[in-house]
Amino acid sequence: MSSSLLVACVAPACLFYACFRLADIWTAMFVALGWSYGALLWRALRGHRTSGLLILTAVVMTGRTAIALATDSTYLYFLQPIISDGLIAAVFLVSLATTRPIVARLAGDFYPLDEELSLRPRMRRLFWRLTLLWGTVGLGKALVTLWLLRSQTLETFVLVKSVSAPSVNALAVAATIAAAVVVARKEGLLGPGPAVAVPLAR
Repeated sequence: MSSSLLVACVAPACLFYACFRLADIWTAMFVALGWSYGALLWRALRGHRTSGLLILTAVVMTGRTAIALATDSTYLYFLQPIISDGLIAAVFLVSLATTRPIVARLAGDFYPLDEELSLRPRMRRLFWRLTLLWGTVGLGKALVTLWLLRSQTLETFVLVKSVSAPSVNALAVAATIAAAVVVARKEGLLGPGPAVAVPLAR
């Protein structure tokens, strides 16, 4: 998972910022996009399993770049992920009012869950709190990024976004894993280990 995040998210973000500083915004767009397609081609030629995260990143970046080219607007290139983050966050938060919040629907992709296990009280609380966490993180990212885009220079915006977005995502992932491990141990799904105090998992 860590290598997938590195190849799909961290590497293109670093390349984007480096090319933006050394050349211009359009060069940065095409180099980052080229990295994603190059990584896909490399995996295919070596017979490795294609990362779903890498495919998603390539598709999203292709759409952003195509719209920016069609409109000749770099502003729209940066506005699109803000809108996406806001919409996804809204879906997460709205799902809290349902019997199966979004994280409960996605959990089976990461750990085999049967109906009995997913309906346990601790598991349901975990799913609800993690959905709230990711919804809040997504909404916060969208609002802060929009403010940065409207109030800062392009150079400042790119720098802050390149550093803050991966950092916030990494913290949210770490909190998710820690909370899931605590609950899994309490439910007997993992072996005993040192206690970890995570408020989300109470």
